[in-house]
Amino acid sequence: MESNNPALRNAPQFKRGGYAGFDDRSTAAAPSPSLEDLYAAPAATPAQTGRMTYDDVVMRTAMVLGLVLVGAVFGWMNPRFAIIGAIVGLVLGLVNAFKREPSPALILAYAAFQGVFLGGISWIIDSRIDGPSVAVQAALATFATFGVMLALYRSGAIRATPRFRKIMLGAVLGYAVFCLVNFVFMMFGAGGGFRTGALGLLVGAVGAVLAALSLVLDFDFIEQGVRNGIPQRYAWTAAFGLAVTLIWLYIEFLRIIAILRGGE
Repeated sequence: MESNNPALRNAPQFKRGGYAGFDDRSTAAAPSPSLEDLYAAPAATPAQTGRMTYDDVVMRTAMVLGLVLVGAVFGWMNPRFAIIGAIVGLVLGLVNAFKREPSPALILAYAAFQGVFLGGISWIIDSRIDGPSVAVQAALATFATFGVMLALYRSGAIRATPRFRKIMLGAVLGYAVFCLVNFVFMMFGAGGGFRTGALGLLVGAVGAVLAALSLVLDFDFIEQGVRNGIPQRYAWTAAFGLAVTLIWLYIEFLRIIAILRGGE
């Protein structure tokens, strides 16, 4: 059957009987498999059927975080580009968050620009504080928290129940509104806004807890996606979600440690 789609009509694989027309000579010569042969054949793996696997998520997450690291090195060496990284990263983050289908190019671009921002802001804070690197301490705290939350999730100690999702949605939206208000105060010359001193520590702790609990939602999305056999391309969505949460968590730890060490 010939396709009515003009984009497919001229493609040879959609002529002379669809997929059977890939190679007329091979299909004519090949005998039809018996029912016994079909039952004896090994089952197709998720990768062969185009479904998302844990390996897909791990590989793409490594690519995204690796690009964040590359961008962070550039930002550390060129901190003047931090504001550009922050603005472009924010825009790309919103675009990726509202896209129905994941775009690997946009997700990787987000990772690169966010890395530039993280590297630049980390250098600025580190340069103001003597002693061990605040950036290294924040990174260690971030990945330690990731490991603890993953262990808790795998053990079943914490789960993304419907009630948990509703509470997290309200809490994260409330925190986002607070951050927006704080940003407005800072724009009008209120210094660090509400993110300094004891209040800053409290706000940072709340943000870190919310970011850590958001990892549970990321883990649940990945587990449900693999279990339900969603298309492989959504591994990019999972990688993007993990990157957003880890970047958020890192920034909260960076601010908390800076305040504790007198670099607010």
